[in-house]
Amino acid sequence: MPDLLNQRIESCYQQAEAFFKRSFKRPEVSLKLRGQKAGVAHLHENLLRFNPQLYRENHAHFLEQTVAHEVAHLIAHQMFGSGIQPHGEEWQLIMRGVYELPPHRCHTYAVQRRTALRYIYRCKCPEQDFAFSAQRHTLVGKGRRYLCRRCRATLVFSGQQRRE
Repeated sequence: MPDLLNQRIESCYQQAEAFFKRSFKRPEVSLKLRGQKAGVAHLHENLLRFNPQLYRENHAHFLEQTVAHEVAHLIAHQMFGSGIQPHGEEWQLIMRGVYELPPHRCHTYAVQRRTALRYIYRCKCPEQDFAFSAQRHTLVGKGRRYLCRRCRATLVFSGQQRRE
């Protein structure tokens, strides 16, 4: 676990403890998050998960904003319980009042999307094809049928694939 990330998490907790004049249980922290999310707070497990790639690519902003954003979720949950909205007024209070940061719901980091292999299916309609995901293609192999909405014919694998 990178030292700066742990230090920032600890700093966020100390700020919250000074603001609310109470202590908070420290979370477990993981750098095993992939995809488009920069961070996730698992409220009932008291767990923070961060995306290591987005952390590396957006280091300074990630430490300041993303870490505080996710810690604020855990603090809000411990302060106000389970019945609050994820980005509701309690969470916003913590972002503004404790961390003096804008309560942005989503990051704006550039995220590279993976190219996906698509399986091309066809029906009786001319010039019509359907790109199936690997999961949907597997379901067809297990007997699932999909119909064209226009001609109502069963879609059939063409034998072709493409990357998207």
